[in-house]
Amino acid sequence: MSNRIQKIGVIGDGSWGTTLAVYLARKGYSVKLWGPFPEYIRQMRQNRYNPKFLPGVRFPPGLEVVERLDVVLKASDLIIFAIPSQYALKVLRKIKKTGIKLSKRVFVSVTKGIEKTSLRRISEIVRAELGNIPFAVLSGPTISAEVAKGIPTTAVVASKDIRIAKKVQEVFNSGSFRIYTNADVVGVELGGSIKNIIAIACGVCDGLGLGANAKAAIVTRGLAEMARLGTALGGKAKTFSGLTGLGDLVTTCFSPQSRNRSVGEQLGKGKSIKQIVGAMDMVAEGVETAKGVYKLSRKRRVLMPITAEVYQIICRNKKPDDALASLMSRKAKAE
Repeated sequence: MSNRIQKIGVIGDGSWGTTLAVYLARKGYSVKLWGPFPEYIRQMRQNRYNPKFLPGVRFPPGLEVVERLDVVLKASDLIIFAIPSQYALKVLRKIKKTGIKLSKRVFVSVTKGIEKTSLRRISEIVRAELGNIPFAVLSGPTISAEVAKGIPTTAVVASKDIRIAKKVQEVFNSGSFRIYTNADVVGVELGGSIKNIIAIACGVCDGLGLGANAKAAIVTRGLAEMARLGTALGGKAKTFSGLTGLGDLVTTCFSPQSRNRSVGEQLGKGKSIKQIVGAMDMVAEGVETAKGVYKLSRKRRVLMPITAEVYQIICRNKKPDDALASLMSRKAKAE
């Protein structure tokens, strides 16, 4: 692992990957950004912005957009992995195929989600494919457009090795982007993943025209679900009351810019998930994550009624009104 990080590679040219590439280039780092579609990469390189995922934000001089994955890997002291969870395994295998050793590079995942087939967290997939490399997770309430505008934001970097966490903290921390460290990789990853499902549920509330009472209930009981599964899988309970739990949940459930909340709102208004996803350029992680988390909760016998109803709406075409009725008619119990 390099003692000093100077060069950064970003794998994934979506809104968050591009935002972090722009942010770090503005901080003075040499940044290379890679995306999976060469023609689009060439377009970005020529026009110096990302019209689909970060419109209106010009690329600073220190940001280079490249087509070859191996070029990014070889040139970087720190690698940011910003690929949507459903494509993560495919891209990690491409990285592995290059044969480039990553043992002296810091690998930071900013992907939020769970692989729906294997039910693994991103860190587990990274370990399986790339081995025991220096690894950290960056997560928190981070709406891309706000970070790109320099609006004050906070996040958490988690690693089992506190030295790695502090090294990543130093890279990202600034007057507009405050970074905390944490050793609970499991809790940080699960909080960032499950909150997208709860945000879909909150969006359904919006689509049905329900009030603040209903959304408050979804957020509160959704947080209980996150902590319930998270602790069952080895996360720490206090992590879910922090930035990557409650903080990220609040942002994603209430922000008009939240893709997952927007998906839920359209479901509440009667659109099918196929119609909604088909019209989107960006990925709403909660759609696929709901499938994986639902299966994981059943496998671990963890009660997650809100997640179960979101799964039923997305995968079984259950009507949102019926899902709401199912939640409200559950057997009365203590909180």
